[in-house]
Amino acid sequence: MPAVPAACAADDDRRRRLTGLLMAALGAIAFSGKAIIVKLAYRYDVDAVTLIMYRMLFALPFFVFMAWWAGRGKAPLGRRDWAGVLGLGFIGYYASSMLDFAGLQYITASLERLILYLGPTMVLLLGWLLHGQRIRRAHLLATAVSYAGALLVFGVELRFAPTSATAWGALLIFISTFTYALYLFYSGEFVQRLGALRLVGLATTVACICCILQFLLVKPLAAAQVAPEVIWLSILNATLCTAAPVLMVMMAVERVGPTLAAQVGMIGPLSTIAMGIVLLGEPFTPWLAAGTVLVVAGIFMFSRAGR
Repeated sequence: MPAVPAACAADDDRRRRLTGLLMAALGAIAFSGKAIIVKLAYRYDVDAVTLIMYRMLFALPFFVFMAWWAGRGKAPLGRRDWAGVLGLGFIGYYASSMLDFAGLQYITASLERLILYLGPTMVLLLGWLLHGQRIRRAHLLATAVSYAGALLVFGVELRFAPTSATAWGALLIFISTFTYALYLFYSGEFVQRLGALRLVGLATTVACICCILQFLLVKPLAAAQVAPEVIWLSILNATLCTAAPVLMVMMAVERVGPTLAAQVGMIGPLSTIAMGIVLLGEPFTPWLAAGTVLVVAGIFMFSRAGR
């Protein structure tokens, strides 16, 4: 008789893990769709400041609700917590998103996604510089493989579009990746105290307010008059590619753990390339394929070395 409950428990565990893997994959694909939507919106003569304002404006209610939901019945934040939330929201979501949107004006969505995937290597570098953490040889090898892939794709884009705009766009995305790495590096303490969902909800709420204020300060209100397609694309970006992936990744981590969820998330660059080819008409070349393989392989090696 005890074998029946044990079999049911095993089935439940298997179903839970499969659901977690599916959530991780869908979250990664949805996150990667952000760059595609931004590139589509730029076709309607809109600037980065206005575009990110609309994205954050439509995403704001979701993150306010997320912060409220995760904070129910918990102690209010102290001054140190609020200072951390404000700093992390400004650096990790406002600055990173603004630089990302600006950089996408100049480079392909595929290259943008490959540069963003270098983030874990920057977190490791910050640990070495600021905390003296030891870097293993396996980490160095994985980092070299990842950067070789990104540089390969960057070099090909620079060859076919030999302008300073391509280099400028790649630099903006690289700085965006670094600012988000700063968020990841410093968020550990606050995640333990506030919880991941509450911290994300509060920090992204701060970023949303910063993006809206930025638009009001540097743009006339007439700049808010954009093509209807920009509005619909921004709503899609705010929901499907911003709020929904956060929840899906959180659910995935809860079911399968952060390491496996992160490894499944490596499908992100592949989905970005596929959507870029189909929806944006971006070229697919052997060099792009080789660079993507190197970046994904390097990050996979990096995660294995981290364990």
